[in-house]
Amino acid sequence: MLRRPRRLRKSGAIRDLARETVVSTDDLIFPLFLLDGNKQKTEVASMPGIFRLSLDLMLREIEECMNLGIRAFDIFPVVDESHKDKSASRSFDKTFFYPKALSEIKSKFPEALIITDVAMDPYSSDGHDGIVKDGKILNDETLEILGKMALTQAETGVDFIGPSDMMDGRVGYLRKVLDENGFQDTGIISYTAKYASAFYGPFRDALDSAPKFGDKKTYQMDPANRTEALVEGQLDYEEGADIIMVKPALPYLDVISDMRDNLPVPIAAYNVSGEYAMIKAAAEKGWLDGAKTMDECLLAIKRAGASMILTYFAKEFAETRGNY
Repeated sequence: MLRRPRRLRKSGAIRDLARETVVSTDDLIFPLFLLDGNKQKTEVASMPGIFRLSLDLMLREIEECMNLGIRAFDIFPVVDESHKDKSASRSFDKTFFYPKALSEIKSKFPEALIITDVAMDPYSSDGHDGIVKDGKILNDETLEILGKMALTQAETGVDFIGPSDMMDGRVGYLRKVLDENGFQDTGIISYTAKYASAFYGPFRDALDSAPKFGDKKTYQMDPANRTEALVEGQLDYEEGADIIMVKPALPYLDVISDMRDNLPVPIAAYNVSGEYAMIKAAAEKGWLDGAKTMDECLLAIKRAGASMILTYFAKEFAETRGNY
């Protein structure tokens, strides 16, 4: 045989040289859950090793991660029920703990890349990503609130806002709001193909942001649809998104690949809470090698075409692997 592919597998040295895909800490974004108050730390029961942290402890966590080579963080607020209302008014309150914390984080770590979440559900008494009226989610009326929220966040000095709401036209609306107020350099990482997935359960536990009625299928995408993601991707690109995101990651590797092949912007993938939780649960049972499964999943996401991966494994990967 002239061709023996095993010759490129016969030793660790040649396998490393011939490796097509490499994951490193440079590829990872670490999602963090921010609590109000001080010296507050609670583990997310469905996400072993992941904690809700008050600002003082989050600053320490970010410093530790920076020392490990992780430089990008997506910060989500844990909002007490007492602060929630139908119009998500706390989402654009400059005195609220989330924007104040963002300012301090960016001040303490100017070299870190800080990403925010733009959506109503953490602040909404309805638990939905848009204004609810007569059981329906109002699209255009929601954009005004998202615009106020994005502007409040941009004023803290963060690098990117992350609209995760899936309202039509929100990227263009937010780009216009930011530009008109002098925030031309604030980027948009858009949750472009965000599917109505069963893999979000632990995240909703972490934020207590599950919808109070119904589901999110009228705005998040149908898991059965692939080409529709390209429609969403093209629209977000034309409206000014700097980075396109696919969420979740592992069940949608085909969508990540499609986005990479068809759009001239970086593609992000969100290795979501349910993907993390099922690996952790299986590892705790002894059914899987958790570290090796983590490595393989991150490789798969990168190999599919993701330029960057939001993952709850980021710190663990940095501590145990560094690159793979």
